Amino acid sequence: MNKHLFTFLLFVSIISAQFPQFGEARGLFMSFGVGPRIPVGDFSENQNIGVGFNLTFSYTDNNYLPVFLYVSSEFQHFPGRQDFYKKSDYSSFSSNSLSISPGIRFYLPPLIENVVLLMPVIEGGLTFALFEKYHQFKLDRNKRNFVEEVTKTGFHGGIGVSMFLMDVMMNYHYLHNNQYVSFDLKIRIPIYVIF
Repeated sequence: MNKHLFTFLLFVSIISAQFPQFGEARGLFMSFGVGPRIPVGDFSENQNIGVGFNLTFSYTDNNYLPVFLYVSSEFQHFPGRQDFYKKSDYSSFSSNSLSISPGIRFYLPPLIENVVLLMPVIEGGLTFALFEKYHQFKLDRNKRNFVEEVTKTGFHGGIGVSMFLMDVMMNYHYLHNNQYVSFDLKIRIPIYVIF
């Protein structure tokens, strides 16, 4: 039974597949990024420089080049500031966030083409984030520790340089009372490419 089902599905997928015409280019790419996160504004009053990791899937074809559509999933951790602990009831305060960010990336004409391909990049999009904030108080303050979960919606925009399989990016993320700047080194891997 399973053998017949597999054969049927294979046959249907071959019959309905559209083969690309000469000159078409389509691609799905995956990239991994890591780098520091610098809180700004009100967020910097109680949070220290953190770290973040991201996984991004991007897609393009020659009808849209040099524009790529992408969706990025990110995890950030921000520890508390030591000077904040000294002037408050807190003994520990940290924030973790998990975000999903769809957006558009645009590659500008290359700065260098001869030795290595080096292209400027601009990108931007929406950000949907879940923050988990851990509140721990000094023992003599008689306050209960708690974990706060907050969802936020905002946007991000950034610039960088790309060698296509490796990017260096700087992004500004605006989320109400949780703004930060991220720096990322990204490695890109082609998943599915048709020429």
